[in-house]
Order: sequence, then C-alpha cells, then structure tokens
Amino acid sequence: MTVRSSIVVSQEALHRRWGGVVPELASREHSLHIAPAVRQALEVAGTSWSEIDAVAVTHGPGLAGALVVGVNFAKAVAVARSVPLVPVNHLEGHLYANWLDVPGALVTGADHRGPEFPVLCLVVSGGHTELVVVRGHGDLSVVGRTRDDAAGEAFDKVARILGLGYPGGPAIQAAAMLAPGEAAADAADALTRPWMRGTLDFSFSGLKTAMLRQVEGDASNGGRPVGNPSRMAGVAKSVVGQFGEIPERTARLARAFQEAVVDVLVSKTCDAAERFGAREVVIAGGVAANLRLREALVARSKVPVRVPPLVYCTDNAAMIGAAGYFRLQLGHVAGTSLDIRPGLRLDDPNGM
Repeated sequence: MTVRSSIVVSQEALHRRWGGVVPELASREHSLHIAPAVRQALEVAGTSWSEIDAVAVTHGPGLAGALVVGVNFAKAVAVARSVPLVPVNHLEGHLYANWLDVPGALVTGADHRGPEFPVLCLVVSGGHTELVVVRGHGDLSVVGRTRDDAAGEAFDKVARILGLGYPGGPAIQAAAMLAPGEAAADAADALTRPWMRGTLDFSFSGLKTAMLRQVEGDASNGGRPVGNPSRMAGVAKSVVGQFGEIPERTARLARAFQEAVVDVLVSKTCDAAERFGAREVVIAGGVAANLRLREALVARSKVPVRVPPLVYCTDNAAMIGAAGYFRLQLGHVAGTSLDIRPGLRLDDPNGM
C-alpha cells in the first residue's frame, strides 16, 4: 500500500517536561494542529478533497479528549464530502503499519508485497502489549496480553527511576548501549524473567519494582546510579556517545532491564508463532522501534520477520489509513453517531 504523504505533529517535547503525557495538553494540541496537519497532508500528496473516497479515524483506545477531537473532525469531513466514515481500532492501525509499502522496512526472508497469513503480531506500545494471530483481514484474535504494565509503560517508569528522562524507551536504549561488556547483561546484573508460565500473557510490574529496589539499595550503600535528567532530556534525538557521563551502574541497570523485557517479548512471540502456525512474525507499536528487540527477534524467529520503519512504529495517520482501507473493503463503515471508545479492546466483537 503506497503512502502518498504522512504528516506527524509530535507532542514529545511538550510532554517531556512533565515526564509523561498530560491528557488536557494532548487534547488541546490535537485541536490546534489537526486541521493544519490535514491540509499539509493533502498538499504533500498533491491531491484535493474531491479525490478523497473515504475517511478513516481512530475511535479507540486512547485518551478521551484526543479521541473526541479526531472523531468529530472526521465526522465533519465525511458529512461535508459525502464519503464513508471508517472507524479504526488504534491497535489494529499499528498492526497495519506492516502493510505499508515504504522504504526502510525490515523484511527478512519474506515477500515485500505484504505479510502472508496467518501472521503472528506482537503489539508493543506505551499502553498495550499483546500477541495477536491474524488469519485474514478482519479475522484476528488476541492470544496473549499484559496483566499489568505494558512494555512501553514499564520503559517509561524505569527510565524515571534511573533519572533518564522521557520518553523512556529511547533513553533506556541509549543508556544500555553505553554499558561495558557484551550486549547481553552480565550475570551479576541479570533480572529474573517474569515468564507467566503456562500462558502467553505478560507482566512487567515486577521488573519495574525490582529496578526500584536495585536503585534504592545502591543509594543506601552510598552509590549514585542516577543519570543526569537535564542532559538526557533530548536522548531520542541525540547521539548515544554524547552521554558518556552516565554512571556505569546506571548503564548496566538499563541494559539489564532492557534484556529482561526483550527476552520475555521475543520468547513468547516465537512460542506463539510456532503454536499457531504463523508464516510470518510482525511487530507493531512504539516499542517496535527498539533496536535490541528487533535484533533478538530476527535472530530467534524460525519464520520471516517484518518490522515497519521507525517513523511508522510510533503513532501516525498512514497506519490508520491502511487499516481503514481494509475495513472499508469489509463494509465496516459508521455514521455520525460514531462515538469514542477509550477502553476499546483489540478483540472487542462490537468495536469494528
């Protein structure tokens, strides 16, 4: 599926000073920037409103205020242009980033034209960690999910514990790369893996607590395993080598945490792929941008692996458009009564 334009208005810098997303600020920024972003998208694509055949919009899950802005704007466009309104589950949108025909996608041993069903998808983001079997467009089932913190949420919380700033994923990845020794954590730093044996579910709150205890223990012994928050604020856009002043202990803890999370994610994903006869494995969501996760999954998967380019791992409209296209083919359209679903689950039979 070709992307003619993809305009992303990031709020990362705005929320960084608060150490996380502030819902009221997020919805305000959505209302300020949605119309200019759409206009810019049309200009970049070299198209006009008269050429738009349908409007796809996220109606859940997510922050209520932000969802209201998007849904109401989409309704207005659909009514004004007399085109179908297609509701999309945000998580399914992440999954469909793997159907975008864009340069930079990671495709190992698979056809570039698109994933081959059945597909096993690992959805990993700030609010969700789920294993999904996709047997066809509109035919998916969740076979594993987190029982507490999502992987991205755990990264954010542990980064805060270590004083590495927000967003946590890029900060921990950068700090982990500064740890001396091999890529895998040393035995002395290794954390117990939360396997949740007998299930394909996840649990990361225990790892977060273990990291807190490590930091508290180091501090009580006179150590200082905390990085420089102001220095790390721009870690997502900076070169790793610039943060050499991060204490070695902090780097080791960051690596140990990352290794534990990646080990569990990859092991469960490979297990599920084999159990359900998947022909490919795909990753979706913001945590899919983690280089260690990509590296480990490619190394351990017995079937081809597909990962979107970094820019399509985080939230973007192109992935919603892709999901909306296939939803439209299935006749899943809505009217002006469409409402937001902040707690919408990926396997909700009434969630379209």
